[in-house]
Order: sequence, then structure tokens, then C-alpha cells
Amino acid sequence: MADLRGGRRRPEWHPDFPRTDDVDAATLWVEGDPWGPRSIVRGRTVLGSIGFFGPPAPAQDGVLETEVGYGLVPEARGWGFATEALTAMLEAADADGVRVRASVSPENATSLKVLAKNGFTGLRGSDDDGNLVMVRPVPEGRSLP
Repeated sequence: MADLRGGRRRPEWHPDFPRTDDVDAATLWVEGDPWGPRSIVRGRTVLGSIGFFGPPAPAQDGVLETEVGYGLVPEARGWGFATEALTAMLEAADADGVRVRASVSPENATSLKVLAKNGFTGLRGSDDDGNLVMVRPVPEGRSLP
């Protein structure tokens, strides 16, 4: 993340990485923060990024919640990398009893499929940018008191 923030290129990065969103995500990185951004990697090649937009906080209903975002270079889309990375992130959130939301453009059918595969079933409407706000409930038996 330090190289992303510093504008330095690494040999293991895909030629189309970083995207603007990857650089933006790197600004959220803090050493040792389990809720910060991570790289999506295939083998040794960095293809994109994924992460929570900060630690969980109580939502209006009192349930701990955080937002997740992810993105891949165009060549890596459609191969299951985002689904796999999101699954891993959700396992960590589930272990802490945290509900997760995501905002996605209604035209982004690929990302909508990724969210659906990972159990994002709730629709909260749209945000100020016109993105759909999807929510994945905490799995049964995982809620913290």
C-alpha cells in the first residue's frame, strides 16, 4: 500500500493496476487495521483491491455494520476473483457479527452477481450517486450481543 500511496510501480502489478479506485483505497490503509483495504492477487499478480471503508459502527437498528468495496482491472473481471475475495472478507465480518453493505451502480450487472453470490439480499434504496445500496445480513447465530 505504501507504493500505491507513493506513486511507485511494482513489477508484480498487472499492467492496468492501479486503477484510480485502488489508489483511493490505499489512502484508507493503516498498518494492522483488519478493516482496511487489501490487494486481490492471482498467483503473484495484483489485479485489484478490496476492503472495508472503516471499522464497523452501529447502524440505525443498532447492528454493527460496515461497507465493503472492491474492483479489478478489466482483464480480470468475470473469472471469480472478486467473488472469492469478497467471500474471504465476509468470513472475517461474520466472525465478528458485523453486517456488511455495498453500493453498486445499477448498470454493473457483474458486480450485482458478485453481491448476490455472497448473500447480499437486502436493498436499502440508492445513495446520493444513484448507486444501489445492498446489504448482507449477519448469518444466523453470528450476531454479537
